[in-house]
Amino acid sequence: MSGLRDLKKERTRQAISDTAITMFLTKGFDQVAVADVAAAAEVSKPTLFRYFSSKEDLVLHRAADHFGESARIVRERPPGEAPLAALHRHFQRGLDEHDPVTGLCDSPDVLAYHRLVFETPSIAARLVEVTAEDTAALTEALREAADDKLLPRLVATQYTVVRQILARENWTKLATGRTAADVHPEATAAADAAFSLLARGATPHGY
Repeated sequence: MSGLRDLKKERTRQAISDTAITMFLTKGFDQVAVADVAAAAEVSKPTLFRYFSSKEDLVLHRAADHFGESARIVRERPPGEAPLAALHRHFQRGLDEHDPVTGLCDSPDVLAYHRLVFETPSIAARLVEVTAEDTAALTEALREAADDKLLPRLVATQYTVVRQILARENWTKLATGRTAADVHPEATAAADAAFSLLARGATPHGY
């Protein structure tokens, strides 16, 4: 029964988030109150806050599947593969599949969602907090791969920044009207260059 309850909770959480994002995209983030979202989703305001700790989290829930992903990729990489190589491989697969998290997805809904996240100061600030948690998780995964306290944190932080820059650059190009297929070769080349730059500094230390 607990599995069914969890499924129902996740469906409710997803429905509330979807309702909120639709309203924010239509009317503007600052023009929609949490009470308005609760009413549209047919839940009480206290119920909404049991599922989401902040208005910004209503938006970021759409990317929740990717939270902690970098740490998981490092932990589940094949034997003998360097952590950065695994992260590069995963990012490239995301580019090839036009995964929204890479910024290389030209679906109008995804482009609008990214604009909402990037151009709304409070959401961008919350994303910084979530990203810091993600970076901390990656740091711990890297520490499992090498017995060092400082270098894993440095590598994790550099990787996080590189990933953000690559994704933002891809989205910026698509926002001008270019297609994901057109930008893909440039995105691949940029990722190759960025990860090569990271690896040249990190490889001597086992990353």
